[in-house]
This record gives sequence, C-alpha cells and structure tokens, in this order.
Amino acid sequence: MKFKWKVAFLITIAAPVLGLFWTQSPPIAENFGTEDQLVSADIAWLLTASCLVLLMTPGLSLFYGGMVGKKNLISTMLQSFISLGVVTMLWVVVGFSLAFGDPLIGITIDGTKYGLIGNPFQYMFFDQVGALPHLTLGSSLPFILFALFQMKFAVITPAIITGSFAERVRFIGYLFFIGIFCVFVYAPLCHMVWHPSGLIGAYFGVLDFAGGTVVHISAGLASLAGAIFLGKRKNPHHAPSNITYVILGTGMLWFGWFGFNAGSSLAANGTAALAFATTTICSATAMMTWVLFDRIQGRKISALQACIGAVVGLVVITPAAGFITVPQSFFFGMIGAIASNLAMHAKFLKKADDTLDVLACHGIGGIMGMILTAIFAGKEGSSLLNGGWGIFASHMVVLVGVVVFSFVMSYAIFFVLNKFVTLRVREEYEEIGLDLSQHGETLGQ
Repeated sequence: MKFKWKVAFLITIAAPVLGLFWTQSPPIAENFGTEDQLVSADIAWLLTASCLVLLMTPGLSLFYGGMVGKKNLISTMLQSFISLGVVTMLWVVVGFSLAFGDPLIGITIDGTKYGLIGNPFQYMFFDQVGALPHLTLGSSLPFILFALFQMKFAVITPAIITGSFAERVRFIGYLFFIGIFCVFVYAPLCHMVWHPSGLIGAYFGVLDFAGGTVVHISAGLASLAGAIFLGKRKNPHHAPSNITYVILGTGMLWFGWFGFNAGSSLAANGTAALAFATTTICSATAMMTWVLFDRIQGRKISALQACIGAVVGLVVITPAAGFITVPQSFFFGMIGAIASNLAMHAKFLKKADDTLDVLACHGIGGIMGMILTAIFAGKEGSSLLNGGWGIFASHMVVLVGVVVFSFVMSYAIFFVLNKFVTLRVREEYEEIGLDLSQHGETLGQ
C-alpha cells in the first residue's frame, strides 16, 4: 500500500519540479491577437463565470455527501473536492494541450484533418497561454482566462462520476482514476466537440453549448462502468445522512450553473443572457415535473427528489442553453425530468447499484439534452424541427459513438487500473465506513 502512495506522491511533485525547468515559448504570431482586441466586459464576465463553475464542485460534494450514509459522508465529499487539486495540476501540465492543442491524431476527410486529440506538448505547462487573445479560441479574452474557464469543466466531470461508486471505492484507486479518465476520455471528447477542428463539432456539426456531451454523457456512462466493475455494495440500503446538505448543494449547483451555461457564450452578450434564462427555467420546470410525477406514481413529494429534479433540469438544458428559445426550455425540463425519473426507477438499471443514480440523472439527462438539441436548436434548416434531418442523423450517430466510447474506455480504465491498484475496499472497511477506514475521520470530529 505504501508503494502506491509513494508513486502518487512522486507524480504529484514531478509537475512542480519539471515546471521549474520548462522553457516558455513566445506566442506564435498568427495564432494570437493583440491586447487592443481584449474586451473588458467579456473578461469581467468570464472571470465571474469561472468562479461560479468552480463553486459547483464544492456544491456537488454537499449534494452527494448529504445523500450517502453518515459513515461515508466525509469520504464522498472529499472525492469531489479532491478533483480540484488533481485535475487543476493535470490540466496545466498536459490536459489543456490534449483538449485544445492543434490536432495530433485525426481523420482526414476531403483533404481536411479533423482532430481526435490535441498535441500534448503545444500548451504544456501553459506554454503560450498568457494575456493575449487566441484568434479562434476566445478572440476577446486573454487565452489564460479561456484555459482556466475550461479547466473548471474538467474538474467537475470526474467528480460527478463519484456518485456511482460511493461507499465502496478505495481513495488511492480513485486518485489514479481521475487522472487517467481526464487524459483518455475527457480530453479527447473535449477536443472532438469544442476544438475548431474537432471531428464531432467541425465535421458532424454536433451542437454542445456547454457540455451535455463532453461532461454529462461521458460522466454518466463512466458511472455505469464504475458501478458494474466495482459491484454492488454489501448493504445498499441506507438513510441519507443530511438532507439539508443536499438542498444547500443543489442551491450552489444551480447558482454555479449560470457560469457553466451562460459563461459558455465566452462573452457578455445576448447569448449569455438567453442561456441564463433557459437554464433557470428548465431547472424550475424539471423540479416541478419531477415531484408531481413522483406524486402521481404514488410516491411522496420529498426535498431530496425536488433537488434531484432541479439538477436533472440543469443537465438537460446544458447542450442547448444558448441555442433555444425560452418556451422551448420549459419543454426540455419536462421531458428530461420524466425520462430521468423513469430511468431512476427502472429495475434493470437498479441491478448495477449506481449508488446515487448518476447514470439516470447525468447520463440519461445528457442524452435527452442532446436529442432535444438536435430537434429544436439552431437556425432554419439546421434542426429537425426545421427540416434538418442530416443534422439530426449526425447527432444520433455521434450519440451512439460517445456512449460506446465513454463506457468502453472507462470500463477499460477500471479494469487495467485494478491490476495495479485494488479499487474496491475490503468488506470489513466497507462495513465500518470509508470515513474511518480511508481517512481516519468521522462525522462530528
């Protein structure tokens, strides 16, 4: 056990040591603008939005922590919170390059190269990532601000996955999983969807305004892979430790999601305002639909389920927030809530013991958001509603591909990693709880 912790420590200190000797290159002139092109209002808004998105990860830790049993509350919260450390370091060293560097590996179609993954060395240690605006990746913003804004998305994605295998994963194994997932699943999807030359965005024309595909579908399917691989808990039935934590976490997530969605306009403009409106309206509609749908199914209206419904609404609207109208956002919230609610109570999905129903909320929510985006989003001729059958077909093809890629790659990561680091805790450690067995802490200390 000590050897694995030593490896983790050496990997951690390697970045600061290598950073001391890394030579920074001057920005390549044809890729960058001048300081005169910076827009103060856009900078102020993206700084604010970045702070809001960062707040979502502590919010998620409260949201998840309140749902698990008391003996696993601290460990569950820490699994989300620690992502701020792991992914931040990884993103600066190599993650941003993999996601937004020029295509290193790609597919050439009709003479044009469409990227699958970025060049890991182009922006390593934030090389060339400074105060000047990048002409294609945020032309009114300092490039470093764009990189930091995108970093917050990378931080929360593996944190979302933790809800699926809560109460039974070893912390050291989870630490390694975060880094490997970001490199082999998140970064390629981010590049393919959001890089100007990415295969999914540039060639297939798939719309993902703020991360329905990149964040939620990838996290949802990785969650399913983790729940299946780690197996069921010995005692899957428990009372939530603190519903007030769940409510507080939901409020922080809802608040932070304005940065997540409205910030993805990358400017202080009308699109940001539209995304702000559709985000809160969809979430409100999903929450009300969820609790009332529960009631007509014979279940009581609970604070816990109201919070889950609100978060599902935030997930569903994410890929379309800046593309659709306000009336359409009501429909997104309603359909997304019903679909995720049905998935949450589906018996065949219960067999996987997805502890906090991450697949039902984020996976199914992200999938429904992507489908609805293809139906409603875009100008005339570019959505199914306006006759854009080709775009709809592209979205469906990519949807299948992303689902398969996210699940297979994540399962492979769990499988291979488990050969080197046992991922599941011992039965006796699971019995006493991860707070005490993994961290030597208990609720109240």
